[in-house]
Amino acid sequence: MSENTPNLSVDQAFDLSDTDIADLCDASESAILDGGGFGWLKPPPRDLLERYWRGVLLVPERELFVGRYDGRVVASAQLVLQPRNNEAQNRIATITTNFVAPWARGHGLARDLAVACERSARQHSVRFINLDVRETQEAAIQLYETLGYERWGTNPNYAVVNGKTIAGHFYTKSLRGGSRKKGRKK
Repeated sequence: MSENTPNLSVDQAFDLSDTDIADLCDASESAILDGGGFGWLKPPPRDLLERYWRGVLLVPERELFVGRYDGRVVASAQLVLQPRNNEAQNRIATITTNFVAPWARGHGLARDLAVACERSARQHSVRFINLDVRETQEAAIQLYETLGYERWGTNPNYAVVNGKTIAGHFYTKSLRGGSRKKGRKK
């Protein structure tokens, strides 16, 4: 590996050190300010953001994956599984909060995080993964479509950002190999 090539990794986080939390908050704040926020339009107070990330680790149905750039947490994604009492949807999961700090983009971490979520979903016998994204997040849209996610709908009133209504796109992917449209008899 050359001196200019960063050491990249993606792993499931079962616990986070104080340094990891600080890095994750820094990355979150940067992503939010860049418009890639997972619901936030401006960074919340730091203590709230810290509690959010610590809380994610406590939810049994959430798996947190983090991306590291030279050992520093710069990215995350969450795989949200259904609670045990939801038998009708227990083979369906959701990817949420997939982001990379702006300064660490362009190295494939967002893709690696999505693939890690898919891998874990398969281990949980999940058959379908769903996700949603603002229409303005063009890199995310391109990523998910490249990974085989199919857009099944658009909500024209998905979010309001700086007073402007933004549409959101909804995606699904079959983890059974092939799209949900293929193989249907006409």
